[in-house]
Amino acid sequence: MSHTPFFADRTHAGELLAQVIHDVLTQQTIDSGVKPVPIVYALPRGGVPVAVPIARLLDCPLTIVVAKKISHPENSELAIGAVTTSGNVLWSNQKLFRPQHDTRLREVALNKAIKQAKSLETQLITACPQVNAENATVILVDDGIATGMTIAVAATAIKMLSPAAVWLCTPVAPQKLLPWLEQWGDRTIVLETPESFWSVSNFYAQFPQVDTLEVFRYLQQQNTIGPMDLCE
Repeated sequence: MSHTPFFADRTHAGELLAQVIHDVLTQQTIDSGVKPVPIVYALPRGGVPVAVPIARLLDCPLTIVVAKKISHPENSELAIGAVTTSGNVLWSNQKLFRPQHDTRLREVALNKAIKQAKSLETQLITACPQVNAENATVILVDDGIATGMTIAVAATAIKMLSPAAVWLCTPVAPQKLLPWLEQWGDRTIVLETPESFWSVSNFYAQFPQVDTLEVFRYLQQQNTIGPMDLCE
């Protein structure tokens, strides 16, 4: 399935998304008389290059929340759920196991995903500022949403930090997924919502794999030049 790309690359998508988020925050300030305190949380790895222009325009810290899809043990491409490093789990509603195998295989798949998530977090966390999300407006960013499970479980984890609001923000997501996504956050901002949707990569002219070292450098650079006034 082919599509005309909406975005040149993740940075371009982030710049466009940043302007929309900035405008919404500005309007919210005008309407309420209270200026929100934003913190950008990115889903690594692909969400970080999108999040950098957002944190830069909002003049706020950039950090991460790591969520990994839980893959079916017999088919790594088939997502049966998602989990965060803090242990928040969201399972797919689809019946993907035979009943007699359900509990054991789920446990194997879950443990593998948690291990992967914690490994990635360990490699990146030293480049992140120590932020306090309490009463902040959390801008949760990914480079695209296909099933929604990883950003949904990430939002669940962030809500435990008592923010004022959690916004789910992404350049592209399927139109049919929007009603389901809205239950996980206080606001959903999606630039493009095509009805025909196969893969996030189809909507980018350039969509290379983002390696961990590259993400580390993005985070390190942004948080070196960015403000640290929200840090504890």
